[in-house]
Amino acid sequence: MILHTFSWAIAVDMTDGKITRAYPARVRYRGFGEQNNTDGYIKVSKYLKENADELEIESRE
Repeated sequence: MILHTFSWAIAVDMTDGKITRAYPARVRYRGFGEQNNTDGYIKVSKYLKENADELEIESRE
């Protein structure tokens, strides 16, 4: 979401369902609609909740 604030995004190329390249790309729009932001925050919160123990261990490595 932060990248879109400055008109940037991360683009990816895929081959056979696998990411083969990732790179920054300029976009013409900034940000997302309110519902997209809300849905995104919910997904991030759920991910953090489900993976908190593993993320905490990784942060100490």
